[in-house]
Order: sequence, then structure tokens, then C-alpha cells
Amino acid sequence: GCVLVVSVIEQLAQWHNSTVKAAVERLCDYIPGKYQIMCHMSCCIDKEMNADVVCHSLRLCKQDPGQPLCHLYSPPKKEKHSCGLFYALAHARLKSQIRSKSFMGFSSVCAFPLLANLCEKIKFVLRNKLPFEDFDGDKFSTFPTLRGYHWRGRDCDDKNTTVYPGRRPDNWDAKSDSNCNGIWGVDPKDGIPYEEKFCKGADSRGVVLLGDSAGAHFHIPPEWMTVTQMSAKSFANLPMAFSDEFDWPQFSEITGFLNSTIGGWTDSLYLRLRKRNRCNHRDLQNISQNVYFPNDIAPYLSFSLARNQLLDNPAIVIYATIGNDVCNGERDTLAHMTTPKEMLSNVVQALRYLDSHLPNGSHVILTGLVDGRFLWDNLHDRYHPLGQLNKDVTYSQVYSFLDCLQVSPCSGWLTPNETLRNLTSERALQLSNVLKEIARSEKFANFDIFYMDFPLRQTAEEWRKMGGEPWQLIEPVDGFHPSQIAAALGTGITWQKALHEWPQVLGKENPFNDQIEAIFKDQGGH
Repeated sequence: GCVLVVSVIEQLAQWHNSTVKAAVERLCDYIPGKYQIMCHMSCCIDKEMNADVVCHSLRLCKQDPGQPLCHLYSPPKKEKHSCGLFYALAHARLKSQIRSKSFMGFSSVCAFPLLANLCEKIKFVLRNKLPFEDFDGDKFSTFPTLRGYHWRGRDCDDKNTTVYPGRRPDNWDAKSDSNCNGIWGVDPKDGIPYEEKFCKGADSRGVVLLGDSAGAHFHIPPEWMTVTQMSAKSFANLPMAFSDEFDWPQFSEITGFLNSTIGGWTDSLYLRLRKRNRCNHRDLQNISQNVYFPNDIAPYLSFSLARNQLLDNPAIVIYATIGNDVCNGERDTLAHMTTPKEMLSNVVQALRYLDSHLPNGSHVILTGLVDGRFLWDNLHDRYHPLGQLNKDVTYSQVYSFLDCLQVSPCSGWLTPNETLRNLTSERALQLSNVLKEIARSEKFANFDIFYMDFPLRQTAEEWRKMGGEPWQLIEPVDGFHPSQIAAALGTGITWQKALHEWPQVLGKENPFNDQIEAIFKDQGGH
């Protein structure tokens, strides 16, 4: 974190030909008030030092005994010998020893008083994957972030636990909207409730994603660290992003419902289900997280999944942990990957839990793991946003830096070691084959089960036909997650597969969609 912030400050000073102090003030003008953490750093940055040297001299970065000295940039040019970085650090620490003491108390973002309360809220949602603002306890909210309606359909009565998206209508919603799809009341022409007239027998269903950081749609805006594009407008979405864990589920491939503001466009399984049947409005849940599910997923689902087997509509559940079973930041990464035996046990256990809680007539789709060799092949020699100004930071350097810090999102794929990349893909294929066999052989009472490969190859082919480049399908800042473009293209591929191979999953097309929109167009807002 320190290296990123100091890099941006030094590049701002360079781009605007200003002092470091003026660059810090400029950045602080851009950033919303309570997030101005780096405003404390101007006294400690010397333009002659690169970001690695500054952060090690402040002791915000450190070298543990027996571990390598981690750095993003090449050692200072003045020091040609192999110990150049060590020499620069020793010199820098003499200069900054006194100045850095005042900064040491703020080594954690959450140590800042203005952010402490928000951090506590975020810790709550990280533990529970439930909305922080949920007054009736039905697991749905009227608040967008902190696991609110960006992640689940918006509640339309947060004081009534029997009113929430996805339930079957109470008395055909003649008097009020019990399922929050915006359809309620009685047609004065014939006395028939609108919900009964338009939605009875319409195969209404919701969509639930059980996913990892790709499903949550992790994204750090590149304009946050590209000084040539930076302005106050660049950071307007910082508070929302922070309280959504830097995830953007409202634009995601499975549960997206708002027009993308992070490039590309939004297309999602939910939006297509809603277009197919307007009665499905707001019936979505994104239960994803930026680290892998615990092995014993059933207790986790027991407090995160919102589905009543007796009262709610069936659901399409997408089980898509596309990388985290082989991705970790460990030095001995292969030893920490999920084995095929563990995969079988974990997934079957989760499916048994779902069978005991999903309404009859539901569907489960297991998504195979991605072949992450695509990442290194298409990015390693390209410049990262931090390196575009001076052509000095490639994705290969970023991957090595994160790996050295043991925080790599995927040591097995984000590495120059081709053998390790191949072994990681081999394990991913083994785990995908486990999922494929589960879909072929396991039977459940309340849902049928299907398997599909992660459509990376088809997505890349589709994007090439549109004139795009493969690297544009990857998030530019982390160099790891699918981009907004990849998410939208993936939706179309998944939808076409379902239409041709398992049309029963998608339900019928509702012939009353136009009438519903005409009558309830002002009541169906997300």
C-alpha cells in the first residue's frame, strides 16, 4: 500500500513539475476527506528516493529475517553494485529516522480515527457476508453498500421480515408488494390481482452466485494510479468502493443490474432472466468473497444464503470458485492447493446443504476453473498503470513484488516459472473434472445439476472478432481478475449455452412483460 501511494505522489510531482509537498496537496484535494491518509506522508518523501526506499525507510515495509528484500522498482541507478538497494536504504533511514516516528502510529488504515467506525462495519460484513443495514433481519437491505442491495435484491420494506425479494407472493400481492418485484394491487377492470394475472405459472426464479473475488467482481480503478488521467472525478467512487470491499457486484457477470461506470458495459445472467420474465425483478444474491470459502461451507451458507424452501421461488445457483482452489500466495503453492479428493468432499457437502434449503425445481450450475496461463502470456511484458509514465514497471515486476511479499493472488500462475504455471493449470483441470463428474453422477431431490467450462477461450475469440486485444479482458491494476468487458462477454456465452443445452434452467418467456412494464414502470426501480 505504501509503495503504491508513494509512487503516485512522486509521479504527480513529476507530471506537474511540482514539489512533493504540492503533489501531496494535489492528491489530497482529489480524495474525499476521511480517506486522505497519505496527507501525513509529505514530510517523509524525497523525490530522489524511489517508492521502495521511502517505504522501507519509514518501516512501513520491512524485511523479515531470512527473507528477501522485496522491491517493486529496480535499485537506484546511482548504486550499480548488487547491494544498491541496501545502500540506498541505509542512507535514507539516516535522513528519515526522526521524521518517520510520527507516521508509525498510522501503519494500519483502520488506525485512522475517521475510518475506524467504517472499518468495524466492514469487518462485520466480512465475517458474515450479510448486509450491515438490515433492520428486519431478512438478509436484504435498502442500503447499497456494506453487503446491501449492490449484493442482493433491494428490500422494499425493511421493517417487515416477511417482505423481501424472491418470495412467492402473499395472497397474490393484492394489497402490498411482498416480494419487491414492483407488481402488486388489483386490476380494476376484472378484480384479478396483477401478480396473479402476470406471474402465475410464469416459472419465476432467482439467481444466486456462490463465488470468489472474480464473482464479486474485484476492481481497482486504474485512474487511481495513472497520474496522466487523475482528477477529483477519479476518486469520486472511492467511498463506495471501500465499503463494497473493492468489489462491484452491481456490474458483475451473474448479478449485475446497473450500467457500468468502470468501463465496458453491464450484461448479466440476472438482467437476462429479468428481461425474459419481468416477475424475476430484484431476485438476486451475490454470495462471493475475496478469499476462498472455508472447507466446511455448510455453516457459512446457513447464515449467508437467503432462501426459504417453503415460501420462496426456485433459484438458479451458480457455483463458481474459478481460481481460488489453486491460487494462494504461499511459497510452496502446490502444497496448499485443493486436492481432487478435498474438492469432491467440499462441493458435495455444499450441494447437500443446498438440497435441504432450496425450493423444489431449483437448478445448480457448477463452473470449471479457469486456465490462468492466459494471464502471464498476455500481460507479463506489458506496462502496469504505475509504470506507464516512466516505462519502468511491468506486470512481471508487480507479480514478483507481490510474490516476494507473500500476498500474490496466485503464486502458481503469476510467475516466470513456466513449469509451475503448467502444474497449476494441470491441477485446475483435475478439479474441473471433479466438478464435471459430480454433475454427471450426483442426484438431488430439489434441483438438477449441470457443469460448464469457464468460457475464457470463447470470450477471447469473441473479443478478437470485435477488434479487441486479449490483455483487455484482464483487470489492469491487479493483473489477475476478469475485466468488465470479460464479464459482459462471458454472460452472453453462458446464456447461449443454457438456451441450447438446458433451456429448462432459464424458465419460460413471459408474454406479459410489455404490459407489466407499461403499468409498473415507475415502481420497478432497482
